Order: sequence, then C-alpha cells, then structure tokens
Amino acid sequence: MQITRFGGPEVMDVVDLPDPVPTEGQTLFDISSAGVNFADTHQTEDSYLAKQELPLIPGAEFVGTPAGGGQRVVGLLPGGGYAEKVAAHSRLTWPVPDGVTDEQALAVVLQGATAWHLLRTSAHLAEGESVVVIAGAGGVGTLAIQLAKRWGAGRVIATASSPEKRALAEELGADATVDPALADDDPKAFAAALREANGGKRVDIVLEMTGGNVFDGSLSALAPFGRLVAYGMAGREAPATVAVPALMGTSRAVIGFWLAHCMTRPEMMDAAMTDLLSMVADGTLTPVAGGRYPLTAVREAHQDLLARRTTGKLVLDPTR
Repeated sequence: MQITRFGGPEVMDVVDLPDPVPTEGQTLFDISSAGVNFADTHQTEDSYLAKQELPLIPGAEFVGTPAGGGQRVVGLLPGGGYAEKVAAHSRLTWPVPDGVTDEQALAVVLQGATAWHLLRTSAHLAEGESVVVIAGAGGVGTLAIQLAKRWGAGRVIATASSPEKRALAEELGADATVDPALADDDPKAFAAALREANGGKRVDIVLEMTGGNVFDGSLSALAPFGRLVAYGMAGREAPATVAVPALMGTSRAVIGFWLAHCMTRPEMMDAAMTDLLSMVADGTLTPVAGGRYPLTAVREAHQDLLARRTTGKLVLDPTR
C-alpha cells in the first residue's frame, strides 16, 4: 500500500513494486501479518512528529519469516510494513515464542512496548499509586491497564467512549471507568470525574494520548508529585501549553514519550520485548484482538480507527 499524496485513508493505493533490497545488517522477510497503529493515520496526513517524504509505504511493525524460511519474528520498522515483503534490521526483530499468535506479537511490539515504557521508564510507577489510562480500550490502553495492575498500582482508572469499551476496560482490571466525553465542553468536569473515580483523591499518574481538554483536565487532576505522560495527539487539537510556574506551584510533571527514541537504543526495546513476550506466552498478559483486515482493505481499517469503532490491536493480512 503506497502513498503518493497526503490526506485521509483514501490516499493509500495498491501498487506492485520490486522486492526491497536489504542493506548491511538487514534481512528480507516474508510478512505474514502487519500491524496497524493510530500513528499510521497521522502518517498518511503528514501530521505526526516525524515529517514524511513521498512516495512512502506506511507500517511500523510486522510478523514474518526470513525469505527462504527460518524463525518467525516480530519486528519494528521506520516504514514499509503494509506490504508482502520487507527488509528489517536484525536488532529490531525478536523471535516469536511458540503458542504466541501473530496478532499477539504485533500487539506487544509497538503498543505493548509503549505501555511498558510509559509505566516503567517515564512514569516510574510505584506500588500503590493510582494510574489513569486514557483510551483504555485501545491497543496501548488495554495492555497498560493489565501492566499497571500487575506492577502494583493501587487503583487503575480507564477512560473509554462507550459502555462496551468501558466494560472491556473493567474486565481487563480497571477499578473504575470514566467517559472522556465529559471533557468535550469542560476540562474541569473531566478532572472532577477522575478524582471521583479515585475516591475523591487526586491521581498520581495519567497516560495521555488525546490532547485538548482531555490533557488539560488530566493535568488538573494530578496530585502533588503526579506525572502526566503524553504519548499521542489523537484529538488532533492545538498543542497544549504548560506554564512552568503552575508545575512548580503544584509539584507536578509533564513528560513526553515517543517509542522511536527507544528504537535508537535497542537494549531498551530488548528489555520490554523479553518481558512482554514472556508474559503473553505464559498467559499473564492478554492482548486484545481488534480485527484482521485484508491488506487491500487497509482504508477500512483506518476509517474504523478514526471513527473509534475499534478495540485492541488491528492487523493486516498481506495474503488477502
């Protein structure tokens, strides 16, 4: 699937291209499944953190085997995953244990590693702290809820936009859920709802990927020494402005996170992936499957993401 112009899902077109040629340190892989992420919808618009150059093939993750046969791996890419074949660097691929499906491996390689580092590296979750997971039914959120509970969070609060999604978040371990629509008109109402869900207390950690009023309300709900980790811009609203005196006066922190920086330090990815794949293999972490689409139906996958019709991990099948 190639993009030759920027825009919405309609800019992705099926094309026939030569096989990619591996460079030093790379291997050519036959892709069995490719992952879809919300950030991919920004890539088609050229509205994300890294500027895009045309033409491009979207897709940052895959499961596949070396051309000619070999060990199934899950890998991360700078792009090119929406395809039948890809050249990937060996330092950013990891063997998939037997019993772990393509969908499960794809769920943890980008979204799971993000959830892992949000809690471990950025927020430094301590036992007993309260954690708010914005978009708790999404790919990162469904895993962050489970990891926060596993690592000793005192109370996990998730936001989700429908009763069905809120029920899913609670099934995964959330102690309470909040409708993010409360932030549409008044971030103060959203902050109040988060505090109410935390037993009337301010919260310690918020994992935030929407922006706008959700960001403002989340920041307002933080306790002293609380941390808000911003890792997305799903609301496509104007960037938030944070006043330094306000942070000082409340002893709160705002932290940014982008997994791309972990990809430049492979040991950080190794730590997360070793832990995550092990937990999936032994059944202590349950990725949520969000749907498998033919590669040729990738526009539909993006439309479903943008319309908030999905939960969990979306996957593309390049054989269809």
